[in-house]
This record gives sequence, structure tokens and C-alpha cells, in this order.
Amino acid sequence: MKKEDIHLGDWQRILLGDAPAIFLLEVFLRTIFIFLFLLVITRLLGKRMNAQLSLTEMSVMITLGAIVSAPMQDPIRGLLPGVVILLCVLVVLRGLNLLSYKYRKIELLVQGDVRLLVKDGILQLDQIRQEGFEREQIFAHLRSENIIHLGQIARVYLEACGTLSIYKSVSPKPGLSVLPSNDRILVNRQAKTHSHLACASCGYVVTSAVHSVKALCPNCQSIAWTEAFIKDTTIQNKNPHSGPTDPELTKDDQKNISSYTH
Repeated sequence: MKKEDIHLGDWQRILLGDAPAIFLLEVFLRTIFIFLFLLVITRLLGKRMNAQLSLTEMSVMITLGAIVSAPMQDPIRGLLPGVVILLCVLVVLRGLNLLSYKYRKIELLVQGDVRLLVKDGILQLDQIRQEGFEREQIFAHLRSENIIHLGQIARVYLEACGTLSIYKSVSPKPGLSVLPSNDRILVNRQAKTHSHLACASCGYVVTSAVHSVKALCPNCQSIAWTEAFIKDTTIQNKNPHSGPTDPELTKDDQKNISSYTH
């Protein structure tokens, strides 16, 4: 289209394009046909397309969107080419799934592998950096599972589909807090252990009596240390009408908490 053919007042071109008005009915019929066929293809692709997607499946979903757009809207394109392309996508994905089932190397290449992000309360920083994760992303997932500190964690896996699998420790130990540091009220209500220090970088825990706060972390070589946490004291106050008894809270914090409980 030439620039002299473009006019802001040309409403027929803006609304309908170069096609006649009757093409709107054809677009409706094309859309119904492609949509129904796409439902069939998606169903044949398997239930994984309705769950958390792997990299391959995500690529297929994006490809499906590009495939179905042209046959529905372009008057010079027929429906059968779009149908053939959808069938090709089905065959390719099914073929990759079959090869991945038979050959482990192909599965790792196509789907990726499981990564260990937290082991026995210690962040595996190399794995976290390699996967492009951040500490706060992991902490957010842990908080959603009512986990207060890393000492409660045995393992955290990053699955191939991108989800996190969290396994709690049978015997929790002191660990690095996962609560936001700017939430002073909730942080102060946690029970701290003065006999242990936690690395502020990876969560490695040492005994404060034999370890200097200026020493390097044996795990990640960081020099930032903080007091380790052992449990959450927010649930100890079972009487909703009684005031907070944590001696580490300031008067202002106690007033704020009292307003929550009342």
C-alpha cells in the first residue's frame, strides 16, 4: 500500500481492511473451524499442555498462536495449509517426546534437568546463578509454604518445567531467616539463637563461640553474618486478647501488633 492511499478518515479501510464486508462472515467461519481443530490438536498433544509447560511445550504453544492467526484473518490464505502445519507440530512434538523417553541425552537436551537450589538449609549459589534465579525469588516461594528460615529445609529442587519442589527437614535446625528484613515486627517476633551465626549470603550456619563474625564463610567465602533463627514465635500467643510478650519488641511494635490481634 502506498502512503498516499492512507487517510485517517478512511473508516472502511481501518475497520475492514481491503476485504469486502462479507469477509467478516468468512472470518467468523474460519475462526470456528480453526478453533475446533486447534482443540483437537491440543488434546492430542497431551495433558501437559494444560499444566506447567517445559521449554519445548512453551515453544509449541507460541508456534500454535502464529499458525492459527493467518488462516483466520488473511483472505488470500486457505484453511488447509494451517491444518497441515498444525498436524506437523503434533507429529514433531510427539516424536520428540518418544525420543526423550528412549534416550536420556535427548531428554536432557530438550526438557532440561532438575537443579538443586537448597541443600540441608544452605543455598547452592552456583546452581542459583546458573539458572538465573535470585535469592528473593526462592525466599518468596518458601514464605508461601509457611517456611520461616532455611533450617527448616532439607531440599529445594528446580524442576525441568520451572516449578519449585520443597521438602522440609524432619529435624529443623538453626537457619537464615527468609522473611523480608524491612518487616521489623515479624522479624523481631522470631526466636533467635545467640549460639549460632548464619551466613547472610548462603545460609551456612556455624557456632558463634568458635567462629568470628569477621571470618570468611567456609561455603561461599562471604564475610556477612547474622544471627540464626530457630523458630517462629508468632503462634505462641494463642490468646487473641492478650498482648505480645516478646521482650525484643519496642513499645510502638507492641501497639501495632495489639491493634492486629484486637
